Amino acid sequence: MNSGSVDDVLPALHSALRARNVAVLEAPPGAGKTTRVPSSLLNEPWRGDGRIVMLEPRRLAARSAAQYMSRMRGESVGETVGYRVRGDTRVSSRTRIEVVTEGVLTRMLASDPTLDGIAAVIFDEFHERSLAADFGLALTLQTQSLLRSDLRVLVMSATLDGDAVAALLADAHGPAPVIRSEGRLFPVHTEYRAPRAQERLESHVSRVLREVLTSHDGDVLVFLPGAGEIRRTAALLASTLLHDDVTPVTVHELYGLMSLSAQAAAIAPAPPGARKIVLATSIAETSLTIEGVRVVVDSGRARLPRYDVRVGLSRLTTVRVSRAAADQRRGRAGRVAPGHCYRLWDAHEDAMLPPRTRPEMLEADLTPLALELADAGIADASTLRWLDAPSESALAQARSLLLLLRAIESDARITAHGREMVALPVHPRLAHMMLVARARSQGVLGAIIAALLEERDLLRHGSRSAPSDLRLRVELVSGASEAARAHELQGATVDGDGLRRVGEIARELATRLNVPWIKSSVDVEQCGALVALAFPDRIAQQRADQGARYRLRNGSGASLPPHDALIGAPWLAVAELDGAAPEYRVLRAAPIDEATIRDDAASQLEETRDIRWDESAGRLMARRQTVLDALVLDDAPLRDVTTLERQTALLRVVQRRGLALLPSGPSVVSVRARIRFLHTHDTSWPDMSEQSLLADAAQWLAPLLEAISRFDELTDHALAQALLQQLTWSQRSALDQLAPTHLEVPSGSRIAIDYTDPQSPVLAVKLQEVFGLTRTPLLLDGRVPLTLHLLSPARRPVQVTRDLAGFWRDGYFAVRKELRGRYPRHPWPDDPLTAIPTKRTKPRTG
Repeated sequence: MNSGSVDDVLPALHSALRARNVAVLEAPPGAGKTTRVPSSLLNEPWRGDGRIVMLEPRRLAARSAAQYMSRMRGESVGETVGYRVRGDTRVSSRTRIEVVTEGVLTRMLASDPTLDGIAAVIFDEFHERSLAADFGLALTLQTQSLLRSDLRVLVMSATLDGDAVAALLADAHGPAPVIRSEGRLFPVHTEYRAPRAQERLESHVSRVLREVLTSHDGDVLVFLPGAGEIRRTAALLASTLLHDDVTPVTVHELYGLMSLSAQAAAIAPAPPGARKIVLATSIAETSLTIEGVRVVVDSGRARLPRYDVRVGLSRLTTVRVSRAAADQRRGRAGRVAPGHCYRLWDAHEDAMLPPRTRPEMLEADLTPLALELADAGIADASTLRWLDAPSESALAQARSLLLLLRAIESDARITAHGREMVALPVHPRLAHMMLVARARSQGVLGAIIAALLEERDLLRHGSRSAPSDLRLRVELVSGASEAARAHELQGATVDGDGLRRVGEIARELATRLNVPWIKSSVDVEQCGALVALAFPDRIAQQRADQGARYRLRNGSGASLPPHDALIGAPWLAVAELDGAAPEYRVLRAAPIDEATIRDDAASQLEETRDIRWDESAGRLMARRQTVLDALVLDDAPLRDVTTLERQTALLRVVQRRGLALLPSGPSVVSVRARIRFLHTHDTSWPDMSEQSLLADAAQWLAPLLEAISRFDELTDHALAQALLQQLTWSQRSALDQLAPTHLEVPSGSRIAIDYTDPQSPVLAVKLQEVFGLTRTPLLLDGRVPLTLHLLSPARRPVQVTRDLAGFWRDGYFAVRKELRGRYPRHPWPDDPLTAIPTKRTKPRTG
């Protein structure tokens, strides 16, 4: 056992906080920092009569810490030590230590940036790096720097890099002092138990627990990713494992959405002569002592919020735990005696664990943070001190949503509506929805919807997906009996605890709105309208003739589960999605009518003139549309297409598809090839490459598109003339001289010149037609010789040359010898330079 606890370093901590107003305390799990440190600071001279506020990341930990400290003082909670969490406050005028959840501090700072009456702020379990803790620390440091140099700031953690935090807290004297405690953790023996092939997590846990209960004494703490895995494991244990054990074993569940009484039972000691198994989420990693635990079974998984930029929402995602979190979990077994830890993975997988959990600041939806910044009057987040600064692009996206929710002005200043939203303990989307619902005399419905969406779904899936209709859930909460009909629930079952929890939260939110809790006032048919207020970016339109498939306002796809009762609804307001692009799955939604969309989104509707190329028809199509981003509300033919619109639309098609879309007859081919030849040798001539022509299409092509709807209406001649218009007057005058289309040869024939290779244009001509031609013809004022393809009577090349004189001298006679027997009717003179050129089989005479 390590000697000492956090008590051993309290003198050093007290000394540091007397000399400086910042400090960092590193202490492992079980060292006692959460309950010992705040109490030890009560008698420090700098405190005066000021309160000490300590932040805890979870409500259960906050209550538990306050209760423990009060018990140690022989007092009730709310006397010297109290707590403030959402929906539950136990403080009095005598309270000097307040344990609060992170959002509470943010509200304190918003209402009084000076933190008047507060002597110290302690950030406990800071290694969890929640967004609220990071923001709370940034605001507290700003207050300390600008307004309260006497304010003490203490950051406590078990597994964080203390030096990095010390640098963040640095003042004129340098980095904050770091005090490290060895703690008093007993040794914990670690073993690894990898799953068998295809073994489900619940079965794996049950198998390991059988070994644990027969090999070790004491209670067992099992870490599982979420409530679903906890419930399934508990059900499996109830039907198998627990019936085989001699010692009575009780199973407790522990996760954030449980009732206070159930949470208290989970952390209380087991009855004498009995053992306890606690199935917990990561809520049990820190700040809680579950008495009697000797063994930890760690699944190695956690469920954390991850923001999906594509659809603008955070979802809980199951991820592998970090090494720091795994060590925290193992430490739960060594708090009061030597313990054992079973890790449900291979030993070699330890090397693949990330060292620390990524800060929520880098993963979560920043809309709440953006609203808090606006409320604090902070337009530029970079003016605050962050351990990890928020992404500017993510903040910009969050502000776009807040603008849509009318929470901020275009300059990011908060509106009166935004200030009301901040005061509500829900996501800004839901806060906006609740306020508008109250104005529409639907405050209770707004509170119920917000409670439903804040919590996990209260419908449990059967053999197929639970029904997506949010109205069923509202009816369950409001007590309407129709929702309980089995055919409406599609085989899903109702989570009774979840239903009670949602009802409690809904009543609390209704109280916050100052609306009476009258469930009979609920009009479930207004669900879609209210959901669309919270999620205006997730209004969905049914795709034509595609039943369960929808298009979201942002352009993404979404689909309802098979056989869902909402299939066929023309419009949906989607509250919850799952899956990934390109087709998300709708989990919770409500129907909404088009008239409501038009009313509520009137300022966001756009009248568009949609002029686009129809691939199937091969022509330009023009429609007049009313759109809500990617959704089309009205669509009718557009009769008054302007010349500019037609040109712009057709140019867009050409620039996307390329010049192959245009007719390309001999005139166009010739003009492009000749000018490309000249440009190759003299860059003052226009560039006729496809890339250049597409870039300049607005100049040369647009005039031809004024009155057409199909590209086959263009003629080869018109396109060639448009290309020639790119030449200057002098270039047009010189074109035929420098790059003629044809060359007249000695036989009198006019032979077309092939400019396909701009470096070496070709003249393909029968050998007999150039008798008497002594020199190679030249182009471009004599600078570029033609490449002559001298052809046999069968028009096959017998010689390729740019030196005709050399051919007559050195090559002709070999060709003559080879071919004159094959083509006896054609002339093969001894002297080709004096012979009469001909294109016939026999030369003319005279």
